Amino acid sequence: MPHRLWSTLWSCVFVIIGATASASAMPSPGDVDAAPVSARAAATRLAQAAPAPAPTAPAQAATDEPIGNVVTLVGSATVTRNNAATPLKLKDDILLNDVVQTAAGSKLGITFNDATTFNLSANSTITIDNYIYQDGGKDNAGLFDIGKGTVAFVAAAVAKTGDMKITTPTASMGIRGTTGVVEVPENASAASANNVAIKLYPDPDGHVGRIEVNDRAGTRLGALTLGASGFTIRPGVGGGRVIAAPLAISLQQARRDQGFVRELHAAQRTGRQIVTQQRALRRANQIRNNPSRPQPPQRPNGLPGQPGQPPLPAIPNRQGQQRLNPPQRAGQSQPPGQRAGQPQQGLPPRQAAPQQAAPVQQQPRLQRPGRPNRPALERPRAAPKKKRPEEPRR
Repeated sequence: MPHRLWSTLWSCVFVIIGATASASAMPSPGDVDAAPVSARAAATRLAQAAPAPAPTAPAQAATDEPIGNVVTLVGSATVTRNNAATPLKLKDDILLNDVVQTAAGSKLGITFNDATTFNLSANSTITIDNYIYQDGGKDNAGLFDIGKGTVAFVAAAVAKTGDMKITTPTASMGIRGTTGVVEVPENASAASANNVAIKLYPDPDGHVGRIEVNDRAGTRLGALTLGASGFTIRPGVGGGRVIAAPLAISLQQARRDQGFVRELHAAQRTGRQIVTQQRALRRANQIRNNPSRPQPPQRPNGLPGQPGQPPLPAIPNRQGQQRLNPPQRAGQSQPPGQRAGQPQQGLPPRQAAPQQAAPVQQQPRLQRPGRPNRPALERPRAAPKKKRPEEPRR
């Protein structure tokens, strides 16, 4: 009885304490709006206390993957990669973020994976800021910055299936599949009097594309759509924003540009072959350097003994048969302890089959040369002698 009384008392105490806690946890009418604010503040403090996720680093394989190759070289040229300048040679790889520069009296041709080709004259500099290309893709892109010098270019798949741009110190160009020549003087800028020249020329097949010219801020300045036409980018009146003024191309400049463009188109034809060869060579090296790469399964042809098919059945020796040694050829040694024609050890002897005598062939009769064989002549019989009449007896 006392035990039951104490249990009942403790149950009442727990009920009273629980009701008190519930009453204190319920917000008052004045605190209804304050509760969500305090909850948001607590969530904010928790978010600030949690470590921020580390930014995803760009894949190094993308920057280490070659995007083009050197296809022509006259004189000397260098590539600056990871703050280190290295001389270039024919068929050398070009990577993303490379800075390529030619020396005095030198020329350099570069073809990228989509066949876009740049031809740099002497004392020219170009930087590959962006390049994305996939065969058959529609998100291709290319961004090339010409720092100085005269550079000719012919666009290919990137300009036709994506977004290709060329920038200079004073202007940017949107390339829509065409051939062009860009001249950037030394120390060119938006405030200097050194004007940048942009020219449009026909492609190798005679097609004339389009070059959209903008300033560095992206404001449209004009567009080139006619062959052998151009703009000169110069500061505006009073040093305002740059403008694109029509460029009058002299006959001498046109002839020089035409020779430069012919070299460019020839470099593109050579570059297509070099880029294809280098890509195939890199692919072969990757397979050779990765022996753990799974090999494609061999397709079974349904014959016994092939992968996935039952093994070939063993052929037992029949009773009463033995396996004779094959006849020995000239110069072939006989196994030791065994004579020629002797049956192998461990096998029952085999009865030799009776040999049949070869039929005797009759020798042909000899024939005198030049004389045909004549049949034998029969000897004539002697005529019978006539009997004389008997004389009468005297």
